[in-house]
Amino acid sequence: MHRSGIPASITLAQALHESGIGDSDLAVFANNHFGIKCKSYWKGQTYNHKDDDYDARGNLIKSCFRSYESVIDSYVDHSNFLTQSAHYSELFHYNKTDYKRWAFGLKNCGYATDPEYAFKLIDKIEKYHLYIYDSHKNPMVAE
Repeated sequence: MHRSGIPASITLAQALHESGIGDSDLAVFANNHFGIKCKSYWKGQTYNHKDDDYDARGNLIKSCFRSYESVIDSYVDHSNFLTQSAHYSELFHYNKTDYKRWAFGLKNCGYATDPEYAFKLIDKIEKYHLYIYDSHKNPMVAE
């Protein structure tokens, strides 16, 4: 959160949701806890998995997802993905403690196709009290 400006509650809620609380195929076999797809510029390892892509005939086909050596690599890439993409730049004008605005902002920027995505993130944040992490002081700054 302190490195990227992304609220910890949002990162944690997305990881819980996107990884099926760590049990999804993407999380288990690719260490991908955020459902980030390859994109044309991705040069790293990949994992193919059926998600929400269809061929010309309307058949569900495998999508290319990013694969990581470790779970921490997934978290670092997630924050880099959001901070380095102009597509998500508006999010960084939001207050770091306004997790509801961030959740709806992610949905509006197209992070997920699920129309209930923002509500699902907010539900996890409130159910597990993840918002408490948004006000933690930066451990790298002396007081």
